[in-house]
Amino acid sequence: MRQMSIKLRQKIIKKIAILTLILSILSATAFPALGDDDEGTNFLIPDHGYTVDYYRSYGEPAIRISITGDPEFSRGETADLSVKIVNAGVIDGFQRLNAKQKRIPDSVEERLAEDEMEKEKDCTIAKDIKATLVSESEYIKVEPTASLQTVGKLETGHSASLRYTIKIDGDAPAGNYELLLPVNYQYQANVRTATADVINLGLADTKYARDYKAKTETFRLRVSVEDKPKFEVTKVSGSLAQGEPKAIEVTYKNSREGVAKDALARIVVMSPLSTEKSIVRLGDIGPGENKTAKFEISADKKAILKNYGINSEIKYINEDGETSFSQNMKINVPLEAAEKKFSITGVAIILIILIALYQIINVHRKRNKNNENASGDENE
Repeated sequence: MRQMSIKLRQKIIKKIAILTLILSILSATAFPALGDDDEGTNFLIPDHGYTVDYYRSYGEPAIRISITGDPEFSRGETADLSVKIVNAGVIDGFQRLNAKQKRIPDSVEERLAEDEMEKEKDCTIAKDIKATLVSESEYIKVEPTASLQTVGKLETGHSASLRYTIKIDGDAPAGNYELLLPVNYQYQANVRTATADVINLGLADTKYARDYKAKTETFRLRVSVEDKPKFEVTKVSGSLAQGEPKAIEVTYKNSREGVAKDALARIVVMSPLSTEKSIVRLGDIGPGENKTAKFEISADKKAILKNYGINSEIKYINEDGETSFSQNMKINVPLEAAEKKFSITGVAIILIILIALYQIINVHRKRNKNNENASGDENE
């Protein structure tokens, strides 16, 4: 009799344990908000001995990178480079695994499997994204303080904007340049459903265990430096003189690749200098070509004798048909003292005086001669 009572008690305890397990599983599926630790906030993650894997998903993030805005920059420019990062990941399918828990009704287990499959759909989400822009060219520098950009989470079909600051060297040759953008991120590789045995680990609220993988992809971004002419003054001929106009010849050279069409050279003079014509047409200036402009510049009579710096620039039409201006170029011209010359008036006055003196002397001679002749006649 006592033995029968012990067996009965064991059966009751076993049934209560099974009922408790079923109720806990049902509460996990029917009431996920009651402590569903999806992200595994516990420091201890249950291993495979405490989990079961119902589904395997096939899919992962697909990161796409592109530059937004104009990727062409000017020499010497400091610019913001806007980069768009897109997650185009898709799920290719799911595979039902031959997993089965003991002491779980088929209907309950199928519901658990379906819930795990829903969690598996997160496999296309990219997390903890870190994107660092790198330049391998000496002509393009990336601002170090802004070279690393991060995105916490990027779901499939969504995008985010990254912004970097780059500096284009003033002597950068025209053409295309590649910037490297290594992108590091994590994504969900697998989800496993926790069994009732996780209670023995003290993880009663843990419903799933997630496995993550880290991935690094390096993208190449192409930017370009515009094919723009660059001018320099290679020769200045002539000098200025106090109180009179002088011709100054200035030779300009296009030291870059682009063609400057319908170019005009312009100077800016300030007192004590002046000019009646400050613009000279040069025409088209090809790469490496020289053109000379002739300016007539006057200096005030009281101008100080020294070297004068005259500002100069070239206006031209670029290859896109737009009006452009060169950088300011300084023309150094010396001012010399005016040559001391007799004026026409002074020469005329001197001639008049000389003629008058000659007439006076001539009249005096004639008078003396007449007097001598008159004295001779009386003596006879």
